[in-house]
Amino acid sequence: MQKLQSLDYLVFLFYFIVVAGYGYWIYQRKKTKEASTTDFFLAEGSLTWWAIGASLIASNISAEQFIGMSGNGFSMGLAIATYEWMAAATLLVVGIFFMPIYLKNRIFTMPQFLNQRYNTTVSLIMAVFWLFLYVLVNLTSILFLGALAVSTISGIDFTVCMIGLAIFAVIITVGGMKVIGYTDVIQVFFLILGGLATTYLAMDLVSQEFGVEGITSAFGTMLDKSADHFHMIFHEGNPNYMALPGLTVLIGGMWIVNLNYWGCNQYITQRALGADLKTAREGILFAAFLKILMPVIVVLPGIAAYTLYQKGLFQMEMLEGGELNQDRAYPVLLNLLPVGLKGLSFAALTAAIVASLAGKANSISTIFTLDIYKKYIEQNADEKKLVWVGRVTIVIAMILAIVISPYMGIDKKGGFQFIQEMTGLVSPGVFAAFILGFFWKKTNSAGALFAIVGGFLLAFSMHNNWLPGTDWTAVPFLDRMGIVFLICVAVMIALGLWQPSDKGLKIDASMFKIKGTFAIGTVIICTIITILYTVFW
Repeated sequence: MQKLQSLDYLVFLFYFIVVAGYGYWIYQRKKTKEASTTDFFLAEGSLTWWAIGASLIASNISAEQFIGMSGNGFSMGLAIATYEWMAAATLLVVGIFFMPIYLKNRIFTMPQFLNQRYNTTVSLIMAVFWLFLYVLVNLTSILFLGALAVSTISGIDFTVCMIGLAIFAVIITVGGMKVIGYTDVIQVFFLILGGLATTYLAMDLVSQEFGVEGITSAFGTMLDKSADHFHMIFHEGNPNYMALPGLTVLIGGMWIVNLNYWGCNQYITQRALGADLKTAREGILFAAFLKILMPVIVVLPGIAAYTLYQKGLFQMEMLEGGELNQDRAYPVLLNLLPVGLKGLSFAALTAAIVASLAGKANSISTIFTLDIYKKYIEQNADEKKLVWVGRVTIVIAMILAIVISPYMGIDKKGGFQFIQEMTGLVSPGVFAAFILGFFWKKTNSAGALFAIVGGFLLAFSMHNNWLPGTDWTAVPFLDRMGIVFLICVAVMIALGLWQPSDKGLKIDASMFKIKGTFAIGTVIICTIITILYTVFW
């Protein structure tokens, strides 16, 4: 395969200078004389709606989408886009119902919510859970998949790629949330522009190989030659049913995945927690529109690669260790880009990786500093000391990720699916604790503790098939998540009725009213999603 050329490196260098230079300018322009934790961790009041929306997407889209989701596009087709399109709907729910509760109750971190609504035990346990999850699964997987892709495309040593990506992310992250938020706007620009360039190339290759003209004709050819890759709903018996089990993607476990990720996840909600409600909602709406677009960038290239593979292309390039590796689809396409354009797409991939690393590292830093260090290690630490601890935590987390990530392994389900299943061990119980904590005043600390700890143990036991009664490995993981969630809710309701809590949050119906741009945008997005699922059912 042809590696990066001098012009590609110049394009990438331009991207690096623009992002680093703009980040430094933002840092100098917006820094305050006195270090502030709300300023460092939340950029309180300084992020605009477009910065919030862009930062949400930049933090979300990473190597797991570009590499992992394109790989799933190659293996299962458009159905994997349900994670993106259902996320758009989920963002609207978060904007309407979750964000007003957080902002009304002055909640800045997720453990803070658990402490305010339940008690310090629940908060501490969850803080430790999140730190382990963010470092051992999310940060390491982003770094591993990212370095693997960068190394495959550039030919640079894997370890050097890991260290380089980590250092780049640390440079952005230590500037605080303001620098992350505003540099993410540039990251998203490169991400979308470079991603669309790769999609265009993939479609153009299809048109050339099948003797048709134009992108529209190429898409029609893909619909014809890879018809099995354009169904959103899999029926039982389909080889991909275990990953996306039928209507569960519309009315079951997929909602738990998305609502927990977008509504109860520190490194996502953190982008909007420092803004007023109107700005936060408009930022979330912008992110929802971008999520509608994402499958064009991260799924269609995988389907195009599959179509070309079926015709006999990439037979050797898609192999790893003598076996077909779906996660090689996107790097293989990138290596076919012309000089210069490859540098742009390489920059887009790097932007996605670095932005996600920075977002995760900042959230790890926020939770450790505000919810563990300040409460249990040095309660009298001043703002300057806490910001310093936050920066040190960022560096330590990144070093741990570099050390751990080569040993994590990615199983044969592909990187994206691996991350979803690992995160899914924690999601049902955490979401149960949050959703009942929001909307049912009687929910008590015992119920929340059962949901978080018991839910994890239950999901882990099912994952390893330790529970009697059925072969849990034969049950799709999204369905297992739904079962664990319902068990957690049932136990929480029973405990709440037995010993009601009186620590409800400040909530009134007027908080959930929507109007103006957000209301119009909500209708448009819901209409688009309905049409997409109707057309590709």
